[in-house]
Amino acid sequence: MGASARGTIASARSPKRAMLEGNRVSRISVRGFAVASATAVTTVGAVVGVASGGTQTSTEPVEATAADATLLADIPAGNHAQAQTASLTQQADAQSLAAETEAQKSAEEAARKQAAKDAAAKKAEAEKAAAEKRAKERDEAEAKAARSEERADASSFGVQSSYTVAEVQAMARQMVPADQFQCFSNIVDHESSWNYKATNPSSGAYGLVQALPAGKMASAGADWQTNPATQIKWGLGYMNDRYGSPCGAWEFWQANNWY
Repeated sequence: MGASARGTIASARSPKRAMLEGNRVSRISVRGFAVASATAVTTVGAVVGVASGGTQTSTEPVEATAADATLLADIPAGNHAQAQTASLTQQADAQSLAAETEAQKSAEEAARKQAAKDAAAKKAEAEKAAAEKRAKERDEAEAKAARSEERADASSFGVQSSYTVAEVQAMARQMVPADQFQCFSNIVDHESSWNYKATNPSSGAYGLVQALPAGKMASAGADWQTNPATQIKWGLGYMNDRYGSPCGAWEFWQANNWY
């Protein structure tokens, strides 16, 4: 065959040959990229191993296999990025779910502790109320017992034409229970200043405890106008019946300025 014929054939075959060689170069480039990537990873692993005290000291790169190169070459870059994004999203969702679960557990534990605390406080309050009620009942029983003790009666004192404040107070001390005397005395101080003949010109209230109407004291004795002992007897009975005790009457008096 002549030189010109061979040249013509070569020219005809050149485009096809160039295409094949281009494809081979592309595959080689991809393979080279995969090998380079694997080499970099292996080299870093070797260095890390040495840094962490491992026995591996070789820094020679290990070439990736053809299967690894082909796998990397066959995955388009866009799909690879999407896969990484999906993986990160899944990890974020898992972390978020774990955080929500932990928060819910913490909230439930806090609620349980608060409920226990509230129950304990309620129990303590109930016990305190019960103790206060028992104490009050005990005090009332003791007060009632003290009032029922044998005390001097109005008839225990001789009749006089007149009485000093000191004599009237001495009578009251013998007739009024000791734990109630101060309250009784406070009321008498405000009502009559211990004057058994004190009269309110406006209302007509009379005597130590300013009975109104004054004639009510006749239930304690006919001599209610002149005998302070009779007035003390009536006044003590009135305070016990209406307020439970002279101290109960005094408490009411302080709030209202009358009883």
